Amino acid sequence: MADLPLENTAAARALGCHLTRTGTSTLTVNVGIALLARLGEPEDVPYLKVLGLPRVLARPVAGALTALACPTAALVWLADHAENRALRHLIDAIAAHDDHEARTWLINAPLDSRTVGPSTARRIAEAVQLADILSEEQIDTQAVARTGRLLSQMTGLRDYQPEILSYQQATTAYNAFVARASQLPPTLDHYAVLPSVALDLHSGPSVVLDWQPGQREALLRALEAVLSNQSWTAVTESEPEKPAERRRVHWIRRSTRQPFDHVTDSRFRVEATVRDPADPDTVEARLLIDGRPLVPEAFGKGPANSPEYLLDSGRLRAEDEPREVQLAEAYCTEGCCGALYVTTCGEGDQLVWPDWRRPPTRQPRAQLPEYHFDAGDYDAEIERAERPEVRPPTPARPVPGAAAASSKSKSPRSRRVSPEASAEPPSGFEPETYALRDRERSCCVVPGRAAQ
Repeated sequence: MADLPLENTAAARALGCHLTRTGTSTLTVNVGIALLARLGEPEDVPYLKVLGLPRVLARPVAGALTALACPTAALVWLADHAENRALRHLIDAIAAHDDHEARTWLINAPLDSRTVGPSTARRIAEAVQLADILSEEQIDTQAVARTGRLLSQMTGLRDYQPEILSYQQATTAYNAFVARASQLPPTLDHYAVLPSVALDLHSGPSVVLDWQPGQREALLRALEAVLSNQSWTAVTESEPEKPAERRRVHWIRRSTRQPFDHVTDSRFRVEATVRDPADPDTVEARLLIDGRPLVPEAFGKGPANSPEYLLDSGRLRAEDEPREVQLAEAYCTEGCCGALYVTTCGEGDQLVWPDWRRPPTRQPRAQLPEYHFDAGDYDAEIERAERPEVRPPTPARPVPGAAAASSKSKSPRSRRVSPEASAEPPSGFEPETYALRDRERSCCVVPGRAAQ
């Protein structure tokens, strides 16, 4: 519709007005909205505002209002009255307005993780000039908490790239947030924010930001000091009545120590990481080489695969015979944007990752190197990552370490892939492990995928 030639613009505008005011189906109303996006006048804005209330029309209406350069107030009114699931498109539209009214609304915008994804969180942070807000002398604790929440959301898995790496003031915002973290009242919501940020600084994509030597480690020590305070530890001792809150408390108990435990330095490390249960992004087995997370740097189009897929199946265990392993899959699905594969094989006292397979990109990028690991260190790290005390429970595996316990008596090199494990890589999120992916974000349709 945007490129459709219009011989009679007056008639086309009249048709747009008619369809938006009298249309009785989503299709006809959408055609009217598209016509007004091209030919609308200020007098059409009130009608478009009302049409944007249902979630199914929020996206085209937000686009039309943006095309008409409508006042910020119109978008703010619609965002205040629309369904929560429609807010993502409206927040993006408001964030494009560089004015006081837009920034004021965005500072207080709802940050429900099912509404605000990683890219939207970054747009909010940039629009409100988040780092500058935290540099002010007087700042309320709500702004501090929202900063931590936005930073955590920017590292989320529901996007094609880690948005925190595109946020130019990320290190400044992290420093400012951690400096004020002790000002937060010790509530469950605030507690959940602190280990979420710490996990990202410990093994998430935030590790690869441009840090000064020792800067990131100092932030982790500061967060550990805050959470060690007695008023904060009391939060973990509660047992809320609401199931959702109880799940968060149990997650806090299992996950809070993970970013602060100082494991033996090893070239290869696996961190089975579970995000805040209030976040639909759930589980991944983060792979770190020389202290840097592999998947964000080498792939960047989706998270690492789950611990169940990589650890419990035995896929990462050392083998003498070469074996190709899928380490990560694109956020949309492998059939759309590919996946990251590595070939592993044992060579004497070395475990080698010699060959890589990943989707091509428009811009040339550096070839991935051949990695060599000491076989004993590699085996020891796999053993460590499988231990129940270092494996947080997941929706697919509520009892940590259960799947790995039966094979503890054997050396990792002698164990083969579990017979019950599929030889095929996961297709999309495993439903028992992950929340459903937002299919609106897929960049193409994979024929036959839905029927499988």
